[in-house]
Amino acid sequence: MRIVELIIDEKEDLAGVDAISVVEFPAIEENFIALNQQLQLAKVDDEKRILMGAALIPNKNIYRRNGDDEYYIFFSDATVRKASELFLMNSNQNNATLEHEQKVSDLSVVESWIVEDIEMDKSKKYGLNASVGTWMVSMKVNNDTIWNDFVKTGKVKGFSIEGMFADKLEMSLQKEQEEELIQKIKQIIVKHNL
Repeated sequence: MRIVELIIDEKEDLAGVDAISVVEFPAIEENFIALNQQLQLAKVDDEKRILMGAALIPNKNIYRRNGDDEYYIFFSDATVRKASELFLMNSNQNNATLEHEQKVSDLSVVESWIVEDIEMDKSKKYGLNASVGTWMVSMKVNNDTIWNDFVKTGKVKGFSIEGMFADKLEMSLQKEQEEELIQKIKQIIVKHNL
């Protein structure tokens, strides 16, 4: 089965991750944890309502099927880092969906980081075994329906990104074709003394 590296095409305005979806079956096969311990500030008891988990894991093969075409995709360390940066730079932290089907409000990414040391990373404190280079996020859930009907019931178990990525092989082939075309044009110009 073929393996396709996805990259961010810097020429595209909409490249990168534009939303994070809460889903039952995350493609990266990593579940988040719901931080719902009780806070105690004086006499205030309230749930944190924060989900923490991996948004993208570098170099992890992710199975895909498009009709009869089966293949794996993966993201390099550099692409994962760039995707995490562009996500915040483009102010997408409030863009969330449920199962990639329905936009939902009142879900916000409140923390975003790349794991640099598996022993010292915050994710380890919460029992997540994130590898170096993983893009971790914490999402605040102020949407009562999502929290009560999906998070508390276990109907959603992880994050899944939404966005525009390019196929590295296709990009390389396009670049080769562009270079061939430029060479042909140069030959025509030389041949006809233009």
